[in-house]
Amino acid sequence: MKTAINQWAFPSTMPAAEAITRAHRHGFQAIELCVDEASLVRLDSSEADVTALRKHADKLGIDISSVACGLGWKYPMSSLDSTVREQGKKVTARALQIAAWLGAGSLLVVPGNIDAQTPYDTGLENALSAVRDLVPEAERLKVSVAIENVWNKFLLSPIEMRDFIDHCESEYVGAYFDTGNILVCGFPEQWIRILGRRIRSIHAKDFRNIVGNIQGFVMLMEGDVNWPEVVSALKDAGYDGALVAEFGPYAHSLDVMLTHVHASLSAIVSM
Repeated sequence: MKTAINQWAFPSTMPAAEAITRAHRHGFQAIELCVDEASLVRLDSSEADVTALRKHADKLGIDISSVACGLGWKYPMSSLDSTVREQGKKVTARALQIAAWLGAGSLLVVPGNIDAQTPYDTGLENALSAVRDLVPEAERLKVSVAIENVWNKFLLSPIEMRDFIDHCESEYVGAYFDTGNILVCGFPEQWIRILGRRIRSIHAKDFRNIVGNIQGFVMLMEGDVNWPEVVSALKDAGYDGALVAEFGPYAHSLDVMLTHVHASLSAIVSM
């Protein structure tokens, strides 16, 4: 497995090329770039601009392992509004294209969320239908739609996540598994063993259950993730891709944060 860092760890104003350079300088073997409408790698970026980032990474010898997109929160494909669902599909399709230009194998997708106005069963049907509509594009581009487990009150068990993926009937739909997010409702090693070959990417995060809210996310190996069991489960599942650390930048020193993350990830990969 490879050590990797997510672009969200860097200031949003930092150009992607500089983030790639800084990640390489701190010893990371891969980076996950992030797509947005107004910053980071913009959705309206040209093919030339995107492929320039790939060439920059290639020159340094650092992989672009995956691409993350958080716009599923803004345009949930679970929505009762068909216009919102269509925009969600459009945004995801564009992000898949950018991922393909970058040479990334997967795209983090938040397929929807459940709120007081969205019945769970209807939201599930809408999200599943939308992801299935995206399968031909994902297969054409050879980039996986990687469904993330995140705090969206949706796909709350590994069985449900497994079945959602299997209903899409494509090797280009899989799981983007987040080790820290799952601790509020389960155990990461159990999810990994159930999802198995369906896992396309991993977000490495840690969390303290006693806190129980967003303040509970802590540095790797400081929380309640059982890392030896997680690594063992990943090896049993045949996963040999990147462990992508997802952190926000420290208030006073980006370099210190990157140093801490890389040291912790290196120790985890070596387990």
